[in-house]
Amino acid sequence: MNTTEFLMITSAIVPDRPAIIFEGKKYTFGELSQRVNRLANALLGLGVEKGDRVAILQVNCNQYVETYYAAAKIGAIFVPLNFRAKQDELVYMLNNSESGVLFVGERYVDIVNDMRPQLPLIRHYISIEGKREGMLYYEDLLSAASDEEVFADIQDDDITMLMYTAGTTGLPKGVPLTHNSFTVYVLENVNPADPEIEETNLLTMPLYHVAGAQAMLAATYGGRALATMRQFEVNEWLETVQREKANRAMLVPTMLKRVIDHPEFHKYDLSSLKVITYGAAPMPFEVIKRAIELFPGVNFINAFGQTETASTITTLGPDDHIIEGTEEEKEKKLMRLTSSIGRPMADVEMKIIDEAGNDLSPGEVGEIAARGPRLMSGYWKDAEKTAKAMTKDGWLRTGDMGYVDEEGYFYLAARADDLIIRGGENISPEEVENVLYSHPAIEEAAVIGIPDPEWGQEPRAIVVLKQGKQATAEELIEFCRQQLASFKRPRSVVFVDELPRTSTGKVLKRVLREQYGTP
Repeated sequence: MNTTEFLMITSAIVPDRPAIIFEGKKYTFGELSQRVNRLANALLGLGVEKGDRVAILQVNCNQYVETYYAAAKIGAIFVPLNFRAKQDELVYMLNNSESGVLFVGERYVDIVNDMRPQLPLIRHYISIEGKREGMLYYEDLLSAASDEEVFADIQDDDITMLMYTAGTTGLPKGVPLTHNSFTVYVLENVNPADPEIEETNLLTMPLYHVAGAQAMLAATYGGRALATMRQFEVNEWLETVQREKANRAMLVPTMLKRVIDHPEFHKYDLSSLKVITYGAAPMPFEVIKRAIELFPGVNFINAFGQTETASTITTLGPDDHIIEGTEEEKEKKLMRLTSSIGRPMADVEMKIIDEAGNDLSPGEVGEIAARGPRLMSGYWKDAEKTAKAMTKDGWLRTGDMGYVDEEGYFYLAARADDLIIRGGENISPEEVENVLYSHPAIEEAAVIGIPDPEWGQEPRAIVVLKQGKQATAEELIEFCRQQLASFKRPRSVVFVDELPRTSTGKVLKRVLREQYGTP
């Protein structure tokens, strides 16, 4: 099955059910299917063929979903661009992908016009939200096109999306993902649309992110309304859950923290929520512990994955978030909740390997490797990076350091380039950060390694204090010393107003090392 069949099937089963809810407008699955067909026929009329790349630079909206399905229907490759990327990165991604069509949101028209001289391969610019000089207008294309069903020769192993990594180190890498990359996961984990069951999924993850794409496809196949936010904003999130009676949501840790810290949190009726998935960045233990208390009856799921894995490959499920049983069982569950990413999905193999690619035993820290039908087979037009990331027998080196316990639960230690090695001892930044987050004065924390002539590296804490709170470096170092092995405690503390983050909440450790990584 290919992803376009998700929409065809659901629009046949529940054509009158809301598919997308966006800024006061509702589009049924029947209307979505019709608009997708019109756009697909319009793209064909512009000369777009199977395998051509169709890019979009825009925040979440109904047209974003329509553009993906329209491109997919004619066998084109959809290229969602990170709207927070720098101009030179956008130029690189568009030229590297050899995109011939670019859909442009209103807020990005000026930057796109500035880039035009550097984009010789773009044949058509399409303005999404209004008529702009030198661009085709989205709604004009739809009104002039036929809504007849579009059929193309699409194979399960054809590329449907070319997603670019966030580019936290160097230029973004293109990750080609096939229809099969997504359908395997959706068919295994989502029930098809049921006329008797209605659900609403609140979409806050950006659609250029693999988690956003996965949420979009899962909602379509499951017949769920997709309540779409342009970008996450805590007041709007709370209001949307209450207004649309949302049942499902995905949040990165920083989003969840802002929700539960909101001064008027208890004024909103959030009782419709049944599932909250979190991931994309490490979750501080104090945040998830408090969230569990504030959302009684909600099933929490920690989902771990990467662009290269077509999103989720391990989950820490709802049962793992219930701290019950004997003292030994409670201690084990608390440990997992603190740092485990759960167990592999049914279609994924995972293991821990050393630098030479040898398998390591449970408890030994190494690099997490994964293999399965959903994972990429290599980077777009980059044999060198592919050779570094993929083993000869098809295992992906994720770049994440970790270990596995005797029961098959995987734990993160750090990104390979974030791990701190002091005197031959490995220090997980996440472990130290979790301790810092438990301090009553700390709002945010990140830990990096700085060079040391005697020990090789020493841990340094970069912290943001809560408004109105105070703490000294000596106090925080002593606080960590009391809860960690001596060699793990930070040797220095830097106080900042905020931590640099990607749009999905990951702390940019590279930026922190550049700014604060010298002794």
